[in-house]
Amino acid sequence: MATHPDGRDGADRRVPTRTLDVLNFFLADVRDGLGPYLAIYLIAVRGPAHGWNEATVGVVLTIAGIVGLLSQTPAGVLIDRARNKPRIIMIAALLVTLSSVSLPVVSGYTMVAITQSVAAAAGAVFAPAISAVTLGLVGPKLFARRVGRNEAFNHAGNAVSAGLAGVLAWSFGPVVVFWLMAALTVASIAVAMRIRNGDIDNAVARGLDCEPDGDGGEDCAQPGAWRCLIENRPLMIFAGIAFTFHLANAAMLTSVGQLLAKTVGKDQATSLTAACIVAAQLVMVPVAIVVGRNTERWGTKPIFLVAFGFLAVRGALYTVSNDPWWLVGVQALDGIGAGIFGALFPVVIADLTRGSGRFNVSQGAVATAQGLGAALSATLAGSIIVWAGYSAGFLTLAVIAATGFVLYLVAMPETKRR
Repeated sequence: MATHPDGRDGADRRVPTRTLDVLNFFLADVRDGLGPYLAIYLIAVRGPAHGWNEATVGVVLTIAGIVGLLSQTPAGVLIDRARNKPRIIMIAALLVTLSSVSLPVVSGYTMVAITQSVAAAAGAVFAPAISAVTLGLVGPKLFARRVGRNEAFNHAGNAVSAGLAGVLAWSFGPVVVFWLMAALTVASIAVAMRIRNGDIDNAVARGLDCEPDGDGGEDCAQPGAWRCLIENRPLMIFAGIAFTFHLANAAMLTSVGQLLAKTVGKDQATSLTAACIVAAQLVMVPVAIVVGRNTERWGTKPIFLVAFGFLAVRGALYTVSNDPWWLVGVQALDGIGAGIFGALFPVVIADLTRGSGRFNVSQGAVATAQGLGAALSATLAGSIIVWAGYSAGFLTLAVIAATGFVLYLVAMPETKRR
């Protein structure tokens, strides 16, 4: 199939812009599972009487994180090969939600670990699937701008769902987050069904410049998946950077939620954690739009350095005060760091793998490193908090973020072609 330089084939296809917007909005709360609400539920509702504290919650989060990270590369392979990506998104949404809403009726450490592991494995599909659908619909030239828009609607969805959770938790308690997720899943599936699979160029969606013929012709020859990963040095460096970012970032909000649960009680902690999420997500919306519109002009490296800088500052500022509203305000800085990371993560990988046909498996492999950092972050922070207190935990995460800043500055090249 002949393609234009922008990666689109010659057919006149209408990109379902509004459908992508709404899908990212509704999937926002589904794709991350219970997130920080899991820690609040286990500590405040189940509590020490059932064997739950910061350390045991951290171990469960680590187990689920390990399962999720082991699923990342297979998820990328699945998306590269899949011919109906919207259907995979719908199935994954169902699995995440069923695993999460079962938590109030399951008991025991083992069952909680199993349900969250299933949710983590299914959740590994969302990032490569959404990126692949987007790339297959708009092509490489418009990808950065469209990813920024995806992230903006994703963050807006997170803000709205967190706001609803915070308001409803005052009347119904922490369990309300389970039913809210179920409602959003139904909406996500309804919207995903509106994307016409035939509008997605599956060759472009996996990073090829052309469609290989049945014999795998030389013009579209693809390197082996492992060769593409191992021999791409900048991609391996970026994997290490993604690991460092999430080792520093993943446990921050969870730790804040646990601190709030101890200082203000479970019901207010749920609402204040929701406020933390809303504050960050509201900042992420304009950040994602600005990054998406200006990545081609500014380049990826200087923007990513800003993300690491704000992440390090955020970790240090958490130690200044335990006042609930101070913690909410500091959490708003996550909107800059994580907002930039989310908008640039698929863009950097698409730049580094363009023409290889291994975009999604590369996303999965780098996301594995990212997930490893996130999984270890929960155990690291939880253990330090139990042994030395919350300030020591937050400062440790800040130092890791500063290390990531130096690594990106020294080792990571610019990915945008000038």
